[in-house]
Parts: sequence; C-alpha cells; structure tokens
Amino acid sequence: MTAELQDVLSFVSKQSPFNELPSACAHYFVNHAEVVYLTVHNQGDALQGEERYLYLVRTGIFDLVDVSGEVVTRLSTGDYFGYPSLLTGEEIQNQLEVQSPGLILMLPQASFDYLRHEYKVLEQHFVRAHKKRLLSSHYKERSKGWSERKISKLMAKSAVVIEPQATIVEAAKVMQSEGVSSVMVTEDGCLKGVVTDRDLRNRVLASGLDPLMPVSSIMTPEPKFIFENNRVFSALHLMLKHNIHHLPVLNEARVPLGMVTSTDLLRLQNSDPVQLIGQLYKASSTQELKLLAKEIPVLLRSFSNTVEDFSFVGTLLSGLTDALMSRLTELFVKQHGKAPCSFSWICFGSQAREEQTLDSDQDNGLIFSNDIKPAERDYFASLGEFVTSHLTECGIRACPGNIMASNEQCRGTVDEWTARFHHWITSPTPQAMLNCKIFFDRRYICGDHALYQSFNAQMTEISTQELFFAAMATDISTNSVPIGLFQQFKLQRSKDKSKYVDLKTRGIAIINDLVRVYALKCGIKHANTQARLKALKSHTILSTSDIYNLRDCWRFLTQLRLKSQITEQQLPANCINPEMLSSLERHQLKEAFHLIKQAQQACVFKFARGSL
Repeated sequence: MTAELQDVLSFVSKQSPFNELPSACAHYFVNHAEVVYLTVHNQGDALQGEERYLYLVRTGIFDLVDVSGEVVTRLSTGDYFGYPSLLTGEEIQNQLEVQSPGLILMLPQASFDYLRHEYKVLEQHFVRAHKKRLLSSHYKERSKGWSERKISKLMAKSAVVIEPQATIVEAAKVMQSEGVSSVMVTEDGCLKGVVTDRDLRNRVLASGLDPLMPVSSIMTPEPKFIFENNRVFSALHLMLKHNIHHLPVLNEARVPLGMVTSTDLLRLQNSDPVQLIGQLYKASSTQELKLLAKEIPVLLRSFSNTVEDFSFVGTLLSGLTDALMSRLTELFVKQHGKAPCSFSWICFGSQAREEQTLDSDQDNGLIFSNDIKPAERDYFASLGEFVTSHLTECGIRACPGNIMASNEQCRGTVDEWTARFHHWITSPTPQAMLNCKIFFDRRYICGDHALYQSFNAQMTEISTQELFFAAMATDISTNSVPIGLFQQFKLQRSKDKSKYVDLKTRGIAIINDLVRVYALKCGIKHANTQARLKALKSHTILSTSDIYNLRDCWRFLTQLRLKSQITEQQLPANCINPEMLSSLERHQLKEAFHLIKQAQQACVFKFARGSL
C-alpha cells in the first residue's frame, strides 16, 4: 500500500463507525473509494448523475443546500452525506456549495451495499443517522407551525394606512371597505399611530365625539410594533406583555408593511409556553406567580421535544423571566404606590441575550432619572429587593456575584451608570473586564423606555477606546478550550470521580465573548449572540465563513448543553461527559473547540496587536 493510501486508511479507521469495526472494513472502503478535490469551480458536479455514492469529507468545508436554497447542514472533516438516497433509493434533491475547497472520498452504491450487508453495525449507524435527520426535519416543520414562522409570512393584507388629518369617519369607511379591524396612521411614510374598531366604539361613539374630527385625536400614538423578520413567538410575547391586540409590522427601514392581530396569531398555535407567559402577566399575587413558575421546568422538557433549533428554548426561558420581572414590578407598585420618578428595569447576561437555560441565575438592575432625590432612593431599594427575592422563590437563582437590583451597585441614575461603564472602559483591570462581559449584554425589560434609550445613547459615545478592545481580546485569550495534545479532551473530575467537560465556561462563553467584542467594535446594538452574528455579515471585520463557524459552534454546544440539563445527567451544571456521546458527536465537539481556539487567536491578533 502506498504512503498516500496508508494515510487515507489511517483517517478512515478513526471515523465512526469504522473505528468500531474490523480493520478489513476500512480497508475495503479505501480500496473501493474514489477521491475528488472539490472547489467552487466543480461543485456543480457533486451529487449529480445517476450513480449514487456515500461521501466522506476528508478536508474542506461544504454546505448542503436544499431546493429552497436553505442550508441543511455544514459539512467538515469526518462528516458523511449522500447516505439517505443510498438507503431509500430516492432521488437526490440537495446541492453542495463549497465554502473551503477540500478532498472528498466517494464510495459507490454497490460497495456501500456490500459493506452494509457484511457489517450490520455499519448499516445501523447510517440508518440511525438517517432517522435523526428525518426527526430533525419533522421537528423543524412542527416548530415552524407557529413559533418559527416569520411575521411577514402571516400577513394576508398589505398596510392599510390613513393620514393624521383625515377625519374619523373617513377612517371608519377605510376600515369597512378593506374589511379590517384597524388602520395605521402614517405621515411621510412613517408610522405615527394606530386606530382600532375598539377606539371607534370607546373613544368616539361612547364619548359622543364629533366624527369629523381628525383621526389623530383618537389614535394610539407611538404604538408598539414588530419587524417583518421577527418570529410569531416574539409577536405573541409583545402582545401579551403590553395587553395589545393589533401589532403593526414594519420593514428594516421602518416602513409599515401590514398588521397582525392577536386573533391571527392565536389561531396558529395552541402552545403551553405562550399560555403560561400570558398567565404570568395576569397573575394577581406573588403566590400565584410562584405556583405558575413551578410549571416552567416540566414545560421546558416537554417543549424541547418540539423544536429543532434549541436556541429557541433560551428565547422562551428569557421570555418567561421577563414576564415574571414585569409582573412582580406591577404588583410592587400596586402595593406601595407609584414610583417617585421614572425608572427602567434592565437585565444583563444570558437573560439579556435571550439565551437562558434551566441553570441560569439572575443578572438585573435599575436605572432611574438623574433628578431623583436622596430620600426617593429607598423606594427603588425596596423594589429591587422585592423583585429579586421573589424571582429566587420562583426558581430563578440569585446571582453569586450579586449582580441584582437588590444590590445598591446595580441601581443608579443614567449618569451614575454611565460613569461606571466609563471607569471600566478606561481602566480595563481584570475585574473591569469581568464587569464588561456581564454588563455589556443588556436589555430593557419594563418601565420608562426613553430612560433606557438615553442611557444607551451615552454608552455608544464612550465605547470607542482602542485600549478597551485590546484588553477585552487579551482577556478572552486567557480562557482555553478543553483540548490537549493529539486532539484529546482535557477532562475535569467531580467529587464522585465523574469525568466531564464544561460546555459553558470552556466553549459557549468564549464564543459569546468573541462575538460581543466584534459587535461592540462595529456599533451593533443587539445583545443576542445569533442576532449579533447576523448583523456582523454587513461588516468586514469577520469573514462570512468565520461568522458561520461561530454560529454553528454556538448552536451545537448550546444544543448539547440544554440536552444535558433536560435529561439530568447527574453532572455539574452545563457539563457533559464526552464518553457518553456518539463518536460522530465527539468528533463534532472536538472540531467545535478547534474552531473556537482559532477564533480566539484571530481576535487577539486583530485587537491586541493593533491590526485593525
């Protein structure tokens, strides 16, 4: 055997399922397989023709794309494709797109059939892989029934609009002729307000208002809205949170596209999670909230079986925590009276990123107006203690680092918060970098949104220090992935001698840190990691392949992490034992850590060495 064939044999022998079979199986594969070097120039030849093959990626990165142009999966070293058609005889529909040129081993169908009949373990491996793909597609279709669908796909009508100076009676006639229950009031193409049939009843007929008055006199000004690419779940959450029934849909340029109603959305789903969020917002007491919160873990375990994208579980959990915080605030105000000045609840960390898990703790704070009087601060100290203590009783753990509004250091005016951030940015000590990791992932929950916007505007002005970005990149490099020499896992051991890898600290957190520093550098306002990566496509600071790699690694590690929590594997939180994974999953985990390490090194080079 030539040195080249020996190298291929060594590679194949390490791949699942060949590493579990007699060496003769790998020898047969190598002796009957063809080797093709695929580039963007010959990618159209792959998966074409009447002959079917089992494909094994030797080197390179490839996207498997379906007929609609959606990426089914990303393939890299050690990944197989082509086996569904070999097992079922169905025609190949997918196409292959080369992201990075590389070698592919191609085993003809006749040779594959021989191996699958000769070695049942091999056949079972690919049958299970095929079932997993079918199950994934099934879950994806089920989830797209409501939660995953984009709002833009639900609008049956284009925007029905009217000018502010039009009369009330003209608005009523437009609604009647268009057969709608609401109309958007626009000026120069911008949304100014909304008028609904309820407004016509309550604000016009019941009040005896002159129907010849301008429609602007009865509209709801500055209404809540949603962007066209948001998901149905986000619209439902927004409606439940603010008790609204009509939600304008805008494009990214904030031009009105149409309207969705609560009836439209509720008709599409019969979801326990959405029902639970609605019940949380309407709970009449803290005791009722605690009873409802007990349903969350059971609900999540059930709901996780219906979604293909596990990152959506984080969105759902964060939505539930948002609802708890908002309702607890309302109950406090009901008991203690109106706040002495305007304020905003904000959250940090995983809740801000909408990436919570069952093990996530609290990270929150309060902003209040600069004109607050010293005596009025006691009100917010009580509010902070009330909400955070009851969140703990509802199952949301207290933050070990005391990043909660019950802590005086997590309450303050807009100017006080800005001063804290300015100090961290201009004096990037290790503690300051830790604070930045937490506090730079932030999101508004409830209260005065204008106050939060004012704070964000000041933050945009001060987040431009090159020294700060260099310090963040250097800090990111101090956390290493758990891969040692010869691509072996560096395992930790618990007190009972169980072996594990910490997916959060040694993987997901590193990706979050990397994406955060790039997003801050580009002025991206999103807190969510996936949203930040999507926004980074519009900038040149990262290549498209790097963005896709970070996205895929994050999704893979998040799925393993949530699966571990849901199945309760009796390991420390956020950890898995790699030996409990399939050989394919172990391979993917090693590849993910390898890509993260490369991204860390690139980040240090770009920021810490001043290459930007």
